Amino acid sequence: MRFDILTIFPEFFGDFFRHGVLQRAFRNGIAEAHTHDLRLFTHDRHRTVDDRPFGGGEGMVLKAQPILEAAAVLGITPKSERDLTRESVILLSASGKKYTQATARELATLERVTLICGRYEGVDERIAELLCDRELCLGDYVLTGGELPAAMIIDSTVRLLPGVLGHEDSNRFESFGEGDTGATHNDADGVPRSTHGAGGLLDYPHYTRPADLAGAKIPDALSSGDHVAIRRWRREAALAKTARNRPDLLETADLSDKDRAFLAEIDYLKQDNS
Repeated sequence: MRFDILTIFPEFFGDFFRHGVLQRAFRNGIAEAHTHDLRLFTHDRHRTVDDRPFGGGEGMVLKAQPILEAAAVLGITPKSERDLTRESVILLSASGKKYTQATARELATLERVTLICGRYEGVDERIAELLCDRELCLGDYVLTGGELPAAMIIDSTVRLLPGVLGHEDSNRFESFGEGDTGATHNDADGVPRSTHGAGGLLDYPHYTRPADLAGAKIPDALSSGDHVAIRRWRREAALAKTARNRPDLLETADLSDKDRAFLAEIDYLKQDNS
């Protein structure tokens, strides 16, 4: 899988690509990432990439011309001609749709992804109209540029590619994963048969040795040796954590009758989630 990053700060990505699973994925040829300095596609001696917007207003806007020229050199086709089953061009912008794990899974099926890092007060709108098939943001806040979101999108997408993580199920059974759910993949005990019954929930809490740390002990179920009890505790802990931190996820999570009974028991709707 190939990533192309159009940015005015290509040096931002240097160290980021030299660590952890990304480094391993690039070294093993599973993925590749290339940064392209938009200033190299300008034609004035100051290498100007921004300009004042028509109609006035505060701040500067990233110009369309360097981005379009870079796209042409890199063989990135206009939106109207692109095969969206193989390639995507993404504008990173505070005005975009919110990036989710589902989007990461979709991007991981593609052959090529181009990320355009916005700066200043935004990007000439014609870039979105002519070149980009989607516009994404990470959340309801504003960053100084699209470089950090681009790095996060690459990280979250590459780790989903086959052969990147140590176990093929590592990315299925985690927060926001596709793992077995309480509603449709139960064993005879009515407990999700995977240890991570994610199903759209947050991951359950994890504990390491020692079992007693400054008086804070691990839950009894985890040291019981009873695998059904462990799975049941993990499911209920994931439900409780999701209800506490992200109750919105419960609206779309795949929940069993036992899940709903547990949520009713802890009365999550009456918790103060502010």
